[in-house]
Amino acid sequence: MLTEVDPRAASIVRQLRGRSIVLVGMMGSGKTSVGRRLAQRLGLDFVDADHEIEAAAGMTIPEIFSRNGENYFRDGERRVMARLLAEKQRVLATGGGAFMQVQTRENIARHGISVWLNADVDVLARRVRKRTNRPILHTANPEETLRKLIDERGPIYAQADLSVVSIDGPHDVVVDAILDKLSNSLDRLVHQETPTQATVRVELDERAYDIIIGQDLIASAGRHIAALFPKSACAIVTDENLAREHLPALERGLDAHGIRHARIVITPGEPSKCWSTFARVCDDIIAAKMERGDLVVALGGGVVGDLAGFAAATVRRGMRFVQIPTSLLAQVDSSVGGKTAINSEHGKNLIGAFYQPSLVLADTGALATLPPREFRAGYAEIVKYGLIDDAPFFDWLTTHWQAIFARGPELVEAIRKSCASKAAVVARDETEQGDRALLNLGHTFGHALETLLHYDSERLVHGEGVAIGVACAARFSAKLGYANAADAERVEAHLRECGLPSSITHIKGWNHGPDQILEAMFQDKKVQRGSLTFILMHGIGRSFIARGVDAAQVREFLTEELARS
Repeated sequence: MLTEVDPRAASIVRQLRGRSIVLVGMMGSGKTSVGRRLAQRLGLDFVDADHEIEAAAGMTIPEIFSRNGENYFRDGERRVMARLLAEKQRVLATGGGAFMQVQTRENIARHGISVWLNADVDVLARRVRKRTNRPILHTANPEETLRKLIDERGPIYAQADLSVVSIDGPHDVVVDAILDKLSNSLDRLVHQETPTQATVRVELDERAYDIIIGQDLIASAGRHIAALFPKSACAIVTDENLAREHLPALERGLDAHGIRHARIVITPGEPSKCWSTFARVCDDIIAAKMERGDLVVALGGGVVGDLAGFAAATVRRGMRFVQIPTSLLAQVDSSVGGKTAINSEHGKNLIGAFYQPSLVLADTGALATLPPREFRAGYAEIVKYGLIDDAPFFDWLTTHWQAIFARGPELVEAIRKSCASKAAVVARDETEQGDRALLNLGHTFGHALETLLHYDSERLVHGEGVAIGVACAARFSAKLGYANAADAERVEAHLRECGLPSSITHIKGWNHGPDQILEAMFQDKKVQRGSLTFILMHGIGRSFIARGVDAAQVREFLTEELARS
């Protein structure tokens, strides 16, 4: 990748607003060669979808076709494309048949700008004639097969956002043509308006599920549940505040669709994530005569979702589970991915299970009554996704955060992007054996602070702990030489601009020393064989897992942090 991007290319990347450029077209149209050069010109990563499919399968594409057939290949192709599109902005070369799948075209429309490399049959025939890795052309008359494919696929390729003729000659000629088309068309293609409703798919094979984001989803939850789980009953777990605000609308919707339901109401706040409340919730679900095929519905924020999800994973050895998150933090983070847990006196979320929901309904209307402090705290988790692996998303947030806080349509886009980022990670690493740990950016610091405060929400709520944690992680990364100080300062500046704390010293009445913080950190779930693990940064959008971090370095850093004004 080039270290410098020319001004026109930089302008195109900004206008893309985080979308990928997706090259589609027939085999031999030059998608891989042109894509690599285009990515270099734009300063973006390049990925060839066919190479990713082969890596995932551990076989070449001809081997996949030979052993498992085309249908098996197409299903894998669809899932790989969904993952690649949701992960981050990039230039993506697709296989010749990928764009023929309706779901893939819809995913490309949501996450990218499609460019058809349109080459005539003679050019294509010359390019593919000597290649042996095209199983579709293993026929008695490959050129005739190629012509038929062009006739069949041409009308679908024509649905791409842009079309560029792929001719024999230098790749830069085609690249320049693409850049010209993008420069002239992005204002039209990337609408300034953002959607008012969106759906994100969490791809987990037979346990895949949708996250639906938009208005009035609490009131319409009965319709969604009845469609997915006909004749099922529901045990609704919520807290006292939400029972007053949102439970009546949910119950009316369930009644309208003939769904039997019971309510289980807990005390609001983090202290409810404990053994005694968990036991009561489990007993109440059983007392309501809920069967294994029935549903546990979590109506609330992260506390309700974590507690209800753990109960669903446990009662009758596993019931179906629906998340209806009502806080911003829960909508972008805790309701997605299947982490369920309660707290121990030794630390946060140390007792739980990985247990995926069957459906997530993120009602943005519920955020209208969310206290400003809780909304800001949830926004810290959104910022986290930009810092992990999506610098353009972080840039977008620094420009649009005020519209997000004003509950404008940008809010749906921020939630959608956050959920899509998490869904992509969860699909790769469901039980945190690898890079899912990146989602804990800032949490080693934040969880330790919460533990020492005994989860006192008057002094610190979880999202504020995350905000302090990501700022600390950025500064610690700079101190260790992984990142530059300017990036750390930029992270802190954005958090403070939004009204979020960015230092341990911002916590009212903080009176714990570095040794106490360090001791709490050693109860973190990422500790392995007594060794500390942190999520650190090489820069904005370039986080990594740092294992075996020296405790003495952590203590020195904490001492400096506690001396900050």
